[in-house]
Amino acid sequence: MSMDAVGYSRLMGQDEAATVRTIETYRAAAASLIQQHRGRMVDSPGDNILAEFASVVDAVQCAVAVQNEIHARNTELLQDRRMQFRIGINLGDVIEQGERIYGDGVNIAARLESLAEPGGVCISKTAFDHIETKLPLGYEYLGEQPVKNIAKPVGAYRVLMEPRVTAKAQPQAKEGTKCRPVAFILAGCLGLTVCAAMLWQFAFLPARRLADNSSGHGVSFTLPGKPSIAVMPFLNISGERDQNFFCDGLSESLITALSKVQQVFVISRDSTFSYKDKAVKTRQVSEELGVQYVLEGGVQTAGDRMRVTAQLIDARKGHHLWSERYDRRITDIFELQDEITLKILTELQVKITEGEEARIHAKGTNNLEAYLKFLEADGYRNQNNKEANDVATRLYQEALALDPNYAMAYVGLARSLRMHWYFGPRESLIEALSKAMEAAEKAVELDNSSAEAHAALSTIFVSMHQLDRAIEAGERAVSLDPNSAMGLYALGMSLNYSWRNDEALPLLRQAIRRNPFVPGYYHHFSSACRETGRYGDGIAALKKCLQLAPNDVLAYLNLVSLYAYSGREDEARIAVEEILRIEPAFSLERFARRTPWKEGPRRDRLIESLRKSGLK
Repeated sequence: MSMDAVGYSRLMGQDEAATVRTIETYRAAAASLIQQHRGRMVDSPGDNILAEFASVVDAVQCAVAVQNEIHARNTELLQDRRMQFRIGINLGDVIEQGERIYGDGVNIAARLESLAEPGGVCISKTAFDHIETKLPLGYEYLGEQPVKNIAKPVGAYRVLMEPRVTAKAQPQAKEGTKCRPVAFILAGCLGLTVCAAMLWQFAFLPARRLADNSSGHGVSFTLPGKPSIAVMPFLNISGERDQNFFCDGLSESLITALSKVQQVFVISRDSTFSYKDKAVKTRQVSEELGVQYVLEGGVQTAGDRMRVTAQLIDARKGHHLWSERYDRRITDIFELQDEITLKILTELQVKITEGEEARIHAKGTNNLEAYLKFLEADGYRNQNNKEANDVATRLYQEALALDPNYAMAYVGLARSLRMHWYFGPRESLIEALSKAMEAAEKAVELDNSSAEAHAALSTIFVSMHQLDRAIEAGERAVSLDPNSAMGLYALGMSLNYSWRNDEALPLLRQAIRRNPFVPGYYHHFSSACRETGRYGDGIAALKKCLQLAPNDVLAYLNLVSLYAYSGREDEARIAVEEILRIEPAFSLERFARRTPWKEGPRRDRLIESLRKSGLK
């Protein structure tokens, strides 16, 4: 993949410093996307980038992602300061010399780049032949193109990046006009097809569609009454895959530190990280998360050194409050986190107490190797699948072998062991929860002031159906950190399962406000709505949940009960069909056995409503 800036000399002539800043930013974004698409940035002289990929699919997907990212960033610049790129992609042999590559394969990619439009992508026929039916993109055939220093013309295609339509080159002679009647007939047939599809979608499907699964989160909030911020995932500028955990860890550490200051409203990790690898404007993030400020940045490491860039943006007003570049040793990461956190608080004009400053400085370990193991483990655990969770468990244990007093590593271990309860066989459930409980209790023993430790303990008590103890641990978590979405969620969930639904509702509402893109939060909020007669609110919450996770069985289960309780039996049965589509072997008996709802008439009514709606 060869990539080159358009009008670079003109931009340099107008404002050299600004142009260098822009191209460095865009080069860093491109490097991150290349790495994320399993590529390697070979070279980046001047305004050019050369990268190689093992897969044509990866290369083309990366090129489209790069152009979308640059387009999104350009909208925040003045018209005459916007920088566009052309991208060319070829599949061919190369000659390797050290870290560099040479040969016709590279030369053709560079020539194809010149055929691309500004902001566009051009690929060779050899590349097109490998991806024609593999990506949802359109292509326009440009014919055989003479290429400098290449003996034979090269077949070229323009990537349309929108609909999957491949346009052939049309002859310019008179016979082209003979095709017009056929074109009109085809257009008419296409029109009828589109109309029929629209009629089917809008006339017949609404009765069966239970959620709008359109793109985007479909969630927006108003600003809170205090400084509000979303810390975005830091870009991995190094291009090394194993540095992703380090970058994510820096972002997460800043979120954790800022959330310890009660005068600041902070969005939780799960929601800000839902934007990772996506081309979004800070204004969009601000509106969807309901915050005024957005922090973004990048990390580049080399040996024992790191370069961290960070910028704080007032997204509502559209200007930068502060930006800085830090060149430090990796061993200085803890001090750097504190420095950035305190700088953000200064810019937000937030005064903190001595206690809050002490909590910001508390990292739980001074062992850098243990900390890096912990970050890597968190990265795997957040993937939410059995294989990654097994890796996370091992890494948490390795971190604890390096520092046996690392409380947050015990919190992570407790969470990963609790996930074994979901992923493991039935006979290992008790053992998994018992080990998770030991880890959470050890975390509390090491750091009784950790809201995260008490929240983890609360969720494990819920899984063990010990609801009174779950409430007690949840209350402790919220008292320690009222900003913690996890603490609010843990307490709200334990109160909800105990049928104290009126008390649970405001807590769950606050948890969603701080972490709006986590489906599980909507499960408990909707069931609390059901038990307090707020059926419409519960159904609306679940439709947001299903935008985030279209195949969420628990969301559909709650939807069945809400429809059943509100007398909408036909819609309840449709939701049951969705459950059985997603999980054909669903067992109501198994669900009833494992659900933590406290036993009694209300639990019986819930199970019976699911049974009457068609679940067995």
